[in-house]
Amino acid sequence: MPLIGNDRPNVLFIPIDDLNSWVGHLGEHPQALTPNIDRLAKRGVSFTKAYCNAPLCNPSRVSLFTGLLPSNTGVYGNGEMMRDKVPDVVTLMQYLRAEGGYSVQGGGKIFHGSSPYDPESWDYYNQPARKRFSGERDAYLPKEAWAPWGPLDVEESELFDVQNVDWAIAELDKAHEKPFFIACGFTKPHMPWYAPRKYFDLHPIEDIILPETLDNDRDDLPYWGKRFAIEVHDVSGARNFAIHGEDHDMVTKHKQWPRAVQSYLATISYVDAHVGRLLEALDQSEYGDNTIVVLWGDHGWHLGEKQHWRKHALWEVTTKTTLVIAGPEDVVKNQLCKKPVSLVDLYPTLLDLCGLPSRDGLDGKSLVPLLKSPEMEWERPVLMTFGYENHAIRTDRWRYIRYNDGGEELYDHDSDPNEWKNLASNAEYRPLMDMLKTSLPTTNVR
Repeated sequence: MPLIGNDRPNVLFIPIDDLNSWVGHLGEHPQALTPNIDRLAKRGVSFTKAYCNAPLCNPSRVSLFTGLLPSNTGVYGNGEMMRDKVPDVVTLMQYLRAEGGYSVQGGGKIFHGSSPYDPESWDYYNQPARKRFSGERDAYLPKEAWAPWGPLDVEESELFDVQNVDWAIAELDKAHEKPFFIACGFTKPHMPWYAPRKYFDLHPIEDIILPETLDNDRDDLPYWGKRFAIEVHDVSGARNFAIHGEDHDMVTKHKQWPRAVQSYLATISYVDAHVGRLLEALDQSEYGDNTIVVLWGDHGWHLGEKQHWRKHALWEVTTKTTLVIAGPEDVVKNQLCKKPVSLVDLYPTLLDLCGLPSRDGLDGKSLVPLLKSPEMEWERPVLMTFGYENHAIRTDRWRYIRYNDGGEELYDHDSDPNEWKNLASNAEYRPLMDMLKTSLPTTNVR
Protein backbone atom coordinates (compact mmCIF):
# COMPACT_ATOMS: atom_id res chain seq x y z
CA MET A 1 0.00 0.00 0.00
CA PRO A 2 1.46 3.42 -0.93
CA LEU A 3 2.50 5.62 1.96
CA ILE A 4 0.48 8.78 2.57
CA GLY A 5 0.95 12.04 4.46
CA ASN A 6 3.06 11.87 7.57
CA ASP A 7 3.50 8.12 7.13
CA ARG A 8 6.21 8.95 4.60
CA PRO A 9 9.78 8.98 5.89
CA ASN A 10 11.63 12.25 6.20
CA VAL A 11 14.88 12.78 4.30
CA LEU A 12 18.10 14.39 5.52
CA PHE A 13 20.29 14.96 2.46
CA ILE A 14 23.97 15.80 3.03
CA PRO A 15 26.00 16.80 -0.07
CA ILE A 16 29.71 17.33 0.59
CA ASP A 17 31.66 19.36 -1.96
CA ASP A 18 34.78 17.71 -3.45
CA LEU A 19 34.76 14.78 -1.02
CA ASN A 20 36.45 11.77 -2.59
CA SER A 21 36.46 8.36 -0.89
CA TRP A 22 38.92 9.31 1.87
CA VAL A 23 36.69 8.38 4.80
CA GLY A 24 37.70 6.09 7.62
CA HIS A 25 35.46 3.08 7.06
CA LEU A 26 36.36 2.84 3.35
CA GLY A 27 40.09 2.67 4.11
CA GLU A 28 41.09 4.66 1.01
CA HIS A 29 43.60 6.70 3.02
CA PRO A 30 44.93 5.20 6.27
CA GLN A 31 44.94 8.57 8.07
CA ALA A 32 41.39 9.66 7.27
CA LEU A 33 39.57 10.42 10.53
CA THR A 34 35.81 10.53 10.05
CA PRO A 35 34.20 8.93 13.12
CA ASN A 36 30.79 10.49 12.48
CA ILE A 37 30.51 9.49 8.83
CA ASP A 38 31.70 6.04 9.91
CA ARG A 39 28.99 5.98 12.57
CA LEU A 40 26.40 6.82 9.93
CA ALA A 41 27.70 3.96 7.77
CA LYS A 42 26.99 1.54 10.63
CA ARG A 43 23.35 2.64 10.48
CA GLY A 44 22.97 1.69 6.82
CA VAL A 45 24.81 0.80 3.64
CA SER A 46 28.02 2.40 2.40
CA PHE A 47 29.02 1.92 -1.24
CA THR A 48 32.67 1.13 -1.93
CA LYS A 49 32.26 1.80 -5.67
CA ALA A 50 30.09 4.91 -5.86
CA TYR A 51 30.77 7.15 -8.86
CA CYS A 52 29.75 10.61 -9.98
CA ASN A 53 28.18 11.22 -13.37
CA ALA A 54 30.65 14.01 -14.13
CA PRO A 55 33.89 14.97 -12.35
CA LEU A 56 32.86 18.60 -11.92
CA CYS A 57 30.43 20.23 -9.49
CA ASN A 58 27.70 21.64 -11.73
CA PRO A 59 27.14 18.73 -14.12
CA SER A 60 27.42 16.21 -11.29
CA ARG A 61 24.77 17.95 -9.20
CA VAL A 62 22.47 18.73 -12.12
CA SER A 63 22.61 15.06 -13.09
CA LEU A 64 21.78 13.90 -9.58
CA PHE A 65 18.89 16.30 -9.02
CA THR A 66 17.35 15.79 -12.46
CA GLY A 67 17.98 12.04 -12.65
CA LEU A 68 19.44 12.59 -16.12
CA LEU A 69 22.93 11.90 -17.43
CA PRO A 70 25.03 14.81 -18.75
CA SER A 71 24.89 13.33 -22.25
CA ASN A 72 21.09 13.74 -22.12
CA THR A 73 21.03 17.30 -20.75
CA GLY A 74 24.07 18.88 -22.39
CA VAL A 75 25.25 20.17 -19.02
CA TYR A 76 28.97 19.37 -19.09
CA GLY A 77 30.66 22.30 -17.35
CA ASN A 78 30.26 24.80 -14.54
CA GLY A 79 29.15 27.61 -16.85
CA GLU A 80 25.84 26.12 -17.98
CA MET A 81 22.52 26.68 -16.23
CA MET A 82 20.21 23.72 -15.76
CA ARG A 83 17.04 25.55 -16.83
CA ASP A 84 18.71 26.85 -19.99
CA LYS A 85 19.43 23.29 -21.09
CA VAL A 86 16.41 21.42 -19.73
CA PRO A 87 13.84 24.12 -18.91
CA ASP A 88 10.96 21.80 -18.12
CA VAL A 89 12.83 19.24 -16.04
CA VAL A 90 11.25 18.17 -12.75
CA THR A 91 13.93 18.04 -10.06
CA LEU A 92 13.91 15.55 -7.23
CA MET A 93 12.78 18.27 -4.84
CA GLN A 94 9.94 19.38 -7.11
CA TYR A 95 8.68 15.82 -7.37
CA LEU A 96 8.80 15.30 -3.60
CA ARG A 97 6.76 18.47 -3.12
CA ALA A 98 4.21 17.78 -5.83
CA GLU A 99 3.69 14.03 -5.47
CA GLY A 100 4.68 13.34 -1.88
CA GLY A 101 3.47 16.44 -0.08
CA TYR A 102 6.94 17.11 1.28
CA SER A 103 8.19 20.33 2.77
CA VAL A 104 11.46 20.90 0.93
CA GLN A 105 14.22 23.06 2.36
CA GLY A 106 17.86 23.51 1.44
CA GLY A 107 20.89 25.35 2.69
CA GLY A 108 24.58 25.78 1.90
CA LYS A 109 25.85 24.31 -1.35
CA ILE A 110 23.27 22.12 -3.07
CA PHE A 111 23.32 23.18 -6.70
CA HIS A 112 26.64 24.53 -7.95
CA GLY A 113 27.60 28.06 -6.99
CA SER A 114 26.38 27.98 -3.39
CA SER A 115 23.16 29.69 -4.51
CA PRO A 116 19.56 28.52 -4.89
CA TYR A 117 19.46 29.34 -8.59
CA ASP A 118 16.49 27.01 -9.05
CA PRO A 119 13.78 28.54 -6.82
CA GLU A 120 11.21 26.13 -8.25
CA SER A 121 12.87 23.37 -6.24
CA TRP A 122 12.54 24.87 -2.77
CA ASP A 123 10.01 25.97 -0.18
CA TYR A 124 12.84 27.72 1.65
CA TYR A 125 16.56 28.13 1.08
CA ASN A 126 19.07 29.11 3.76
CA GLN A 127 22.16 31.03 2.73
CA PRO A 128 24.47 32.31 5.49
CA ALA A 129 26.66 35.31 4.75
CA ARG A 130 30.02 34.36 3.28
CA LYS A 131 33.20 35.51 4.97
CA ARG A 132 36.65 35.08 3.47
CA PHE A 133 39.41 33.69 5.64
CA SER A 134 43.00 32.82 4.83
CA GLY A 135 44.88 30.02 6.53
CA GLU A 136 48.47 30.15 7.73
CA ARG A 137 51.03 29.48 4.98
CA ASP A 138 54.36 27.82 5.51
CA ALA A 139 56.79 30.64 6.34
CA TYR A 140 59.33 29.68 3.67
CA LEU A 141 56.87 29.88 0.76
CA PRO A 142 57.38 32.63 -1.83
CA LYS A 143 54.35 34.76 -2.68
CA GLU A 144 53.91 33.15 -6.10
CA ALA A 145 53.66 29.63 -4.68
CA TRP A 146 50.31 27.92 -5.24
CA ALA A 147 49.33 26.80 -1.75
CA PRO A 148 45.63 27.44 -0.99
CA TRP A 149 45.67 25.57 2.30
CA GLY A 150 46.61 25.94 5.94
CA PRO A 151 45.21 26.17 9.48
CA LEU A 152 42.76 28.89 10.52
CA ASP A 153 42.67 30.69 13.85
CA VAL A 154 39.05 31.83 13.95
CA GLU A 155 35.93 31.18 15.95
CA GLU A 156 34.36 28.09 14.39
CA SER A 157 30.92 29.67 14.69
CA GLU A 158 31.95 32.26 12.06
CA LEU A 159 32.37 29.65 9.32
CA PHE A 160 29.78 29.22 6.57
CA ASP A 161 29.34 25.46 6.93
CA VAL A 162 28.97 25.71 10.70
CA GLN A 163 26.28 28.35 10.39
CA ASN A 164 24.44 26.29 7.83
CA VAL A 165 24.52 23.23 10.10
CA ASP A 166 23.17 25.45 12.89
CA TRP A 167 20.21 26.25 10.63
CA ALA A 168 19.57 22.58 9.81
CA ILE A 169 19.75 21.64 13.49
CA ALA A 170 17.16 24.32 14.28
CA GLU A 171 14.89 22.84 11.59
CA LEU A 172 15.19 19.38 13.13
CA ASP A 173 14.12 20.86 16.44
CA LYS A 174 10.86 22.20 15.00
CA ALA A 175 7.49 20.51 14.75
CA HIS A 176 6.77 19.56 11.13
CA GLU A 177 3.25 18.96 9.89
CA LYS A 178 4.47 17.50 6.61
CA PRO A 179 7.21 14.98 5.90
CA PHE A 180 10.36 16.97 5.23
CA PHE A 181 13.31 16.90 2.89
CA ILE A 182 16.16 18.94 4.37
CA ALA A 183 19.33 19.32 2.30
CA CYS A 184 22.31 20.58 4.27
CA GLY A 185 25.16 21.13 1.82
CA PHE A 186 28.81 21.51 2.86
CA THR A 187 31.19 23.72 0.86
CA LYS A 188 34.27 21.93 2.21
CA PRO A 189 36.54 20.12 1.47
CA HIS A 190 36.44 22.26 -1.67
CA MET A 191 39.50 24.45 -2.01
CA PRO A 192 40.85 26.48 -0.33
CA TRP A 193 41.63 23.88 2.33
CA TYR A 194 41.35 26.21 5.29
CA ALA A 195 39.98 24.75 8.52
CA PRO A 196 40.39 25.47 12.23
CA ARG A 197 43.82 24.54 13.54
CA LYS A 198 42.57 21.77 15.80
CA TYR A 199 41.69 19.66 12.75
CA PHE A 200 45.24 20.04 11.42
CA ASP A 201 46.51 18.90 14.82
CA LEU A 202 44.67 15.61 14.23
CA HIS A 203 46.97 14.99 11.24
CA PRO A 204 50.59 15.81 12.20
CA ILE A 205 52.54 16.93 9.16
CA GLU A 206 55.53 14.74 9.97
CA ASP A 207 53.40 11.59 9.79
CA ILE A 208 51.51 12.29 6.56
CA ILE A 209 51.35 9.40 4.08
CA LEU A 210 51.34 10.46 0.43
CA PRO A 211 49.27 8.69 -2.25
CA GLU A 212 51.00 5.97 -4.25
CA THR A 213 52.22 7.27 -7.58
CA LEU A 214 54.20 6.11 -10.61
CA ASP A 215 56.69 8.59 -12.10
CA ASN A 216 55.99 7.60 -15.71
CA ASP A 217 52.25 7.13 -15.23
CA ARG A 218 51.29 9.45 -18.10
CA ASP A 219 53.48 7.80 -20.72
CA ASP A 220 50.81 5.36 -21.96
CA LEU A 221 47.95 7.87 -22.04
CA PRO A 222 46.32 9.07 -25.27
CA TYR A 223 46.26 12.76 -26.14
CA TRP A 224 43.24 13.79 -24.08
CA GLY A 225 44.33 11.68 -21.12
CA LYS A 226 47.61 13.60 -21.02
CA ARG A 227 45.78 16.88 -21.54
CA PHE A 228 43.42 16.22 -18.65
CA ALA A 229 46.34 15.30 -16.40
CA ILE A 230 47.76 18.78 -16.88
CA GLU A 231 44.50 20.14 -15.45
CA VAL A 232 41.46 20.98 -17.49
CA HIS A 233 39.62 23.79 -15.75
CA ASP A 234 36.25 23.65 -17.48
CA VAL A 235 34.46 22.06 -20.39
CA SER A 236 31.36 24.23 -20.68
CA GLY A 237 29.67 23.72 -24.03
CA ALA A 238 31.68 21.13 -25.90
CA ARG A 239 35.42 21.50 -26.35
CA ASN A 240 36.15 24.69 -24.47
CA PHE A 241 39.27 23.52 -22.65
CA ALA A 242 41.43 25.80 -20.52
CA ILE A 243 44.78 24.56 -19.26
CA HIS A 244 45.51 25.53 -15.67
CA GLY A 245 49.11 24.39 -15.52
CA GLU A 246 51.27 21.71 -13.99
CA ASP A 247 49.93 21.81 -10.45
CA HIS A 248 52.00 18.80 -9.44
CA ASP A 249 55.22 20.51 -10.45
CA MET A 250 54.29 23.54 -8.34
CA VAL A 251 53.34 21.42 -5.35
CA THR A 252 56.56 19.39 -5.41
CA LYS A 253 58.79 22.37 -6.26
CA HIS A 254 57.65 24.15 -3.11
CA LYS A 255 57.65 20.98 -1.00
CA GLN A 256 53.90 21.25 -0.37
CA TRP A 257 52.75 17.72 -1.07
CA PRO A 258 52.62 16.61 2.59
CA ARG A 259 51.02 19.94 3.58
CA ALA A 260 48.39 19.60 0.86
CA VAL A 261 47.46 16.05 1.90
CA GLN A 262 47.38 17.12 5.54
CA SER A 263 45.13 20.06 4.66
CA TYR A 264 42.69 17.93 2.68
CA LEU A 265 42.49 15.39 5.51
CA ALA A 266 42.04 18.19 8.07
CA THR A 267 39.23 19.78 6.06
CA ILE A 268 37.46 16.43 5.80
CA SER A 269 37.79 15.99 9.58
CA TYR A 270 36.28 19.47 10.03
CA VAL A 271 33.30 18.52 7.87
CA ASP A 272 32.94 15.22 9.72
CA ALA A 273 32.75 16.99 13.08
CA HIS A 274 29.77 19.03 11.92
CA VAL A 275 28.14 16.06 10.23
CA GLY A 276 28.34 14.62 13.73
CA ARG A 277 26.50 17.61 15.18
CA LEU A 278 23.80 17.19 12.55
CA LEU A 279 23.37 13.47 13.22
CA GLU A 280 23.27 14.03 16.96
CA ALA A 281 20.53 16.60 16.52
CA LEU A 282 18.56 14.15 14.39
CA ASP A 283 18.95 11.43 17.02
CA GLN A 284 17.73 13.78 19.75
CA SER A 285 14.75 14.94 17.70
CA GLU A 286 11.39 13.23 17.35
CA TYR A 287 12.31 12.29 13.76
CA GLY A 288 15.30 10.01 14.33
CA ASP A 289 13.39 6.78 13.77
CA ASN A 290 11.67 7.91 10.59
CA THR A 291 14.33 9.74 8.62
CA ILE A 292 16.38 8.52 5.68
CA VAL A 293 19.90 9.96 5.74
CA VAL A 294 21.86 10.21 2.48
CA LEU A 295 25.44 11.49 2.57
CA TRP A 296 27.39 11.90 -0.67
CA GLY A 297 30.31 13.65 -2.31
CA ASP A 298 29.78 15.14 -5.75
CA HIS A 299 32.93 13.65 -7.35
CA GLY A 300 36.43 12.44 -6.58
CA TRP A 301 39.66 14.38 -6.18
CA HIS A 302 43.30 13.76 -7.10
CA LEU A 303 46.16 14.67 -4.76
CA GLY A 304 49.08 13.77 -7.01
CA GLU A 305 47.99 10.45 -8.48
CA LYS A 306 48.97 10.47 -12.16
CA GLN A 307 50.75 13.73 -11.22
CA HIS A 308 47.28 15.25 -11.35
CA TRP A 309 45.50 17.55 -8.89
CA ARG A 310 41.85 18.43 -8.42
CA LYS A 311 39.11 16.75 -10.50
CA HIS A 312 38.46 17.22 -14.26
CA ALA A 313 39.34 13.76 -15.57
CA LEU A 314 37.78 10.32 -16.07
CA TRP A 315 39.99 8.10 -13.90
CA GLU A 316 39.03 6.18 -10.79
CA VAL A 317 40.28 8.76 -8.30
CA THR A 318 38.52 11.68 -10.04
CA THR A 319 35.17 9.92 -10.26
CA LYS A 320 34.94 7.78 -7.12
CA THR A 321 33.24 9.31 -4.12
CA THR A 322 31.56 8.59 -0.80
CA LEU A 323 27.93 7.45 -0.67
CA VAL A 324 26.15 6.33 2.50
CA ILE A 325 22.43 5.62 2.79
CA ALA A 326 20.91 4.95 6.19
CA GLY A 327 17.22 4.54 6.73
CA PRO A 328 14.43 3.17 8.80
CA GLU A 329 13.06 -0.22 7.83
CA ASP A 330 14.15 -0.96 4.26
CA VAL A 331 17.91 -0.52 4.72
CA VAL A 332 20.18 -3.15 6.25
CA LYS A 333 22.64 -2.00 8.88
CA ASN A 334 26.43 -1.81 8.93
CA GLN A 335 26.97 -3.22 5.45
CA LEU A 336 29.40 -2.39 2.66
CA CYS A 337 28.10 -2.78 -0.87
CA LYS A 338 30.83 -3.45 -3.44
CA LYS A 339 28.70 -3.13 -6.56
CA PRO A 340 29.36 -0.16 -8.87
CA VAL A 341 26.62 2.45 -8.50
CA SER A 342 26.04 5.97 -9.76
CA LEU A 343 24.85 9.19 -8.17
CA VAL A 344 22.19 9.36 -10.89
CA ASP A 345 20.61 6.40 -9.10
CA LEU A 346 19.72 8.52 -6.06
CA TYR A 347 16.61 10.13 -7.60
CA PRO A 348 14.77 6.82 -8.24
CA THR A 349 16.14 5.38 -4.99
CA LEU A 350 14.58 8.13 -2.90
CA LEU A 351 11.26 7.85 -4.70
CA ASP A 352 11.31 4.15 -3.89
CA LEU A 353 12.24 4.67 -0.23
CA CYS A 354 9.60 7.39 0.18
CA GLY A 355 6.84 5.23 -1.26
CA LEU A 356 6.31 7.44 -4.32
CA PRO A 357 5.53 6.23 -7.84
CA SER A 358 8.53 5.92 -10.10
CA ARG A 359 9.01 8.42 -12.92
CA ASP A 360 9.44 7.62 -16.59
CA GLY A 361 12.53 8.94 -18.29
CA LEU A 362 14.98 8.78 -15.41
CA ASP A 363 18.44 7.47 -16.32
CA GLY A 364 19.17 5.92 -12.94
CA LYS A 365 17.95 2.77 -11.25
CA SER A 366 16.68 2.39 -7.70
CA LEU A 367 19.32 1.05 -5.31
CA VAL A 368 16.73 -0.24 -2.86
CA PRO A 369 17.39 -3.89 -3.82
CA LEU A 370 21.06 -3.35 -2.86
CA LEU A 371 20.04 -1.58 0.35
CA LYS A 372 18.14 -4.72 1.30
CA SER A 373 20.70 -7.21 -0.03
CA PRO A 374 24.12 -5.63 -0.74
CA GLU A 375 25.61 -8.91 -2.04
CA MET A 376 22.99 -9.54 -4.71
CA GLU A 377 23.90 -9.75 -8.41
CA TRP A 378 24.09 -6.29 -9.95
CA GLU A 379 25.39 -6.27 -13.51
CA ARG A 380 24.96 -2.61 -14.38
CA PRO A 381 27.92 -0.56 -15.66
CA VAL A 382 28.31 3.04 -14.47
CA LEU A 383 28.71 5.83 -17.03
CA MET A 384 30.79 8.96 -16.32
CA THR A 385 31.13 11.94 -18.67
CA PHE A 386 33.53 14.87 -18.82
CA GLY A 387 32.76 17.21 -21.69
CA TYR A 388 31.17 16.42 -25.00
CA GLU A 389 31.70 12.78 -26.07
CA ASN A 390 34.31 11.97 -23.40
CA HIS A 391 33.09 9.02 -21.36
CA ALA A 392 34.19 6.33 -18.93
CA ILE A 393 32.51 3.00 -18.23
CA ARG A 394 33.09 1.27 -14.87
CA THR A 395 32.15 -2.35 -14.23
CA ASP A 396 33.06 -4.37 -11.18
CA ARG A 397 36.46 -5.16 -12.75
CA TRP A 398 37.14 -2.79 -15.64
CA ARG A 399 37.41 0.92 -16.38
CA TYR A 400 37.16 1.84 -20.05
CA ILE A 401 37.64 5.44 -21.21
CA ARG A 402 36.91 6.75 -24.69
CA TYR A 403 37.62 10.35 -25.71
CA ASN A 404 36.00 12.46 -28.43
CA ASP A 405 38.94 11.86 -30.80
CA GLY A 406 38.79 8.06 -30.41
CA GLY A 407 41.61 7.79 -27.83
CA GLU A 408 41.11 4.97 -25.33
CA GLU A 409 42.21 3.74 -21.93
CA LEU A 410 41.49 0.38 -20.29
CA TYR A 411 42.37 -0.66 -16.74
CA ASP A 412 41.98 -3.98 -14.97
CA HIS A 413 41.13 -3.20 -11.34
CA ASP A 414 41.68 -6.79 -10.25
CA SER A 415 45.41 -6.48 -10.99
CA ASP A 416 45.91 -2.72 -11.30
CA PRO A 417 43.80 -0.76 -8.76
CA ASN A 418 45.98 2.35 -9.23
CA GLU A 419 45.34 2.40 -12.99
CA TRP A 420 49.04 2.45 -13.81
CA LYS A 421 48.89 0.25 -16.93
CA ASN A 422 46.73 1.30 -19.85
CA LEU A 423 45.81 -1.91 -21.71
CA ALA A 424 43.97 -0.26 -24.60
CA SER A 425 46.78 -0.74 -27.13
CA ASN A 426 46.87 -4.51 -26.53
CA ALA A 427 44.89 -6.25 -29.29
CA GLU A 428 44.00 -9.03 -26.86
CA TYR A 429 41.56 -6.65 -25.15
CA ARG A 430 39.85 -5.36 -28.30
CA PRO A 431 36.80 -7.65 -27.93
CA LEU A 432 36.41 -6.56 -24.30
CA MET A 433 36.60 -2.89 -25.24
CA ASP A 434 34.10 -3.40 -28.03
CA MET A 435 31.76 -4.96 -25.51
CA LEU A 436 32.26 -2.11 -23.02
CA LYS A 437 31.64 0.43 -25.80
CA THR A 438 28.06 -0.80 -26.05
CA SER A 439 27.41 0.99 -22.73
CA LEU A 440 28.45 4.38 -24.13
CA PRO A 441 25.55 6.78 -24.73
CA THR A 442 24.04 6.82 -28.20
CA THR A 443 22.88 10.42 -27.64
CA ASN A 444 25.31 13.25 -26.83
CA VAL A 445 23.44 16.53 -26.50
CA ARG A 446 25.50 19.63 -27.24
